[in-house]
Amino acid sequence: MKTVVVGMSGGVDSSVCALLLKNQGYNVIGLFMKNWEEEGPCQATQEFEDVVRVCEKLQIPYYSVNFVEEYRESVFTQFLEDYKSGLTPNPDILCNREIKFKVFLDKALALGADYLATGHYCRLDADSRLLKGTDPDKDQSYFLHAVKQEAFRKVLFPLGHMHKKEVRELARLHGLATAEKKDSTGICFIGKRDFRPFLSQYVGIQPGNFETLSGEIVGRHDGSALYTIGQRKGMGLGGEGDAWYVVGKDTPRNVVLVERGANHPALFSSELTTREISWVAEPPLSYPFRCTAKIRYRQQDTRCTLHGSGHITFDEPQRAATPGQSAVFYQGDICLGGGVISSIL
Repeated sequence: MKTVVVGMSGGVDSSVCALLLKNQGYNVIGLFMKNWEEEGPCQATQEFEDVVRVCEKLQIPYYSVNFVEEYRESVFTQFLEDYKSGLTPNPDILCNREIKFKVFLDKALALGADYLATGHYCRLDADSRLLKGTDPDKDQSYFLHAVKQEAFRKVLFPLGHMHKKEVRELARLHGLATAEKKDSTGICFIGKRDFRPFLSQYVGIQPGNFETLSGEIVGRHDGSALYTIGQRKGMGLGGEGDAWYVVGKDTPRNVVLVERGANHPALFSSELTTREISWVAEPPLSYPFRCTAKIRYRQQDTRCTLHGSGHITFDEPQRAATPGQSAVFYQGDICLGGGVISSIL
């Protein structure tokens, strides 16, 4: 009998992941990660209580591991540096590469498991290539593009062919404690919290000006790190005319650039550059290389050309491309890899 360690988060997805694998005849072990220390009521403690309820219902053993130091060194430190540089980072991608499918996978294998399983909505083919999940509204391949194919050879994604509605129905049918639990939001493995005071603990936040591209000062902001390209809400800017949108940042001057209108030309671009490009398997044999790409989660991927050295041109202008976020490349359902957006051309 094959042994599978399931990464248990305390949510419905990982709960059903464990349920499915047990029903398929695997020897299942639940393993919970703690990646963050905090004072007061601890969210990790509450999540682990739900893990215990589910594992006891399924009659599988469960354990907890502490990766607080690894998370801080490999993910959170870079997260803060990116914000200080004026970027809008996506820590989930780095967390998957450095924690979940590296140190957590190593821990699972050290426990004698044949596989690590998670509740991600994505699939693997017979060659361990990463594929989009069947549910287009939940496909999470975007967040896993920086994980190498070699790691995926020891990974299972039982929910990849399912829709979220089916997952909740299974959880209800089997009386799992997490069946009606809302999906987790917030910073990867830190959870949902008031972002502004949280970030202010670590990054120097200084008020500054909202300016138009022509240099007109139209208001004051709470700190440029708190805003991202394409943002409309939370700026306190009004007046007659279309809504204001963030179209850029001048970090050295602590200025947030804004213009009116959801379709202002400054929000659109057809070219960008990326850094830290990572390929799930092998890189393209030659350039230019035609594929599709998406610049944010849940966006429909669109046709583009990779020119090498991280330079990408899109067939159609992309809205609100944001430095610090990732451009992820696809061929059909196959996730090829991706890179961190460094500049908008």
